[in-house]
Amino acid sequence: MTTAYLATGWEPDLADGDSLCLRWLRHWSAQLAAFAGAAGGLVTSDERYLLADYGRPASFFNGAVLLAPCGGDTAFFDLVDEIERRAARGSGDFYLWSLWPTPDLRGRGWELDGHPPLMVRPPGSPPAAAGPTPDRVRSATDLAAWERVVVEGYPVPDLQPFRRGALAAPALLDDPRLRFWTSAVGGTPVTASAQFVAHGVAGFSMAVTLPAGRRAGHWWRHVQLRLATEPDLWHVGVFSDFSRTGAERAGFLPVIRHTLWHRTR
Repeated sequence: MTTAYLATGWEPDLADGDSLCLRWLRHWSAQLAAFAGAAGGLVTSDERYLLADYGRPASFFNGAVLLAPCGGDTAFFDLVDEIERRAARGSGDFYLWSLWPTPDLRGRGWELDGHPPLMVRPPGSPPAAAGPTPDRVRSATDLAAWERVVVEGYPVPDLQPFRRGALAAPALLDDPRLRFWTSAVGGTPVTASAQFVAHGVAGFSMAVTLPAGRRAGHWWRHVQLRLATEPDLWHVGVFSDFSRTGAERAGFLPVIRHTLWHRTR
């Protein structure tokens, strides 16, 4: 008797449309690869995970994204052994993204960052946003200004003091999947956001406002613009619990929480 194959939902030959979670994993891993690759970093992948590593500090853009569940603690720890070996030559924090609960890694020198939710929004008209439209980033100089807002606004400790190009290499401007925007006060950028479009979804890739521009509607205008730029696609993103309320106001719904670890090299 021949038993029919039962798909798990994580096979590498499955179409992106099998599930939104599958789209998200491929989308997020592709974005990490885009940033690290533009900076000349290491990018490697197989059916189990994608690893992207600048080889130097780059916040959460240094990391591995699990593309399928590991099937037990032994297999998981073997996988972490492999990831640690591949990332051993670099410096700075290195992240591990899992869409599934994981065994405890604290005994191996990893720190638990928490369980940020994956949130999705179906296609549709964006909410209204009054005020000036954010400016599209099109030059290396403007990208550096965008990068400064990100590094100082989140903030990103391992990229401080700010060093131009340490996070966002100018080659990113040649990637048609990426878009960057800023908003300014008095000619100085105070809000930065990005959008990454791949695997049939549009990703909310960062959005932050410096203290000088907060509570003036900049963040909301960047939400509206990104939704309006790709109105026919599902939008996806990882939001902190702090920004989750704003995402829900924009029509995003929580799907599942990640398990997010990092290790300082």
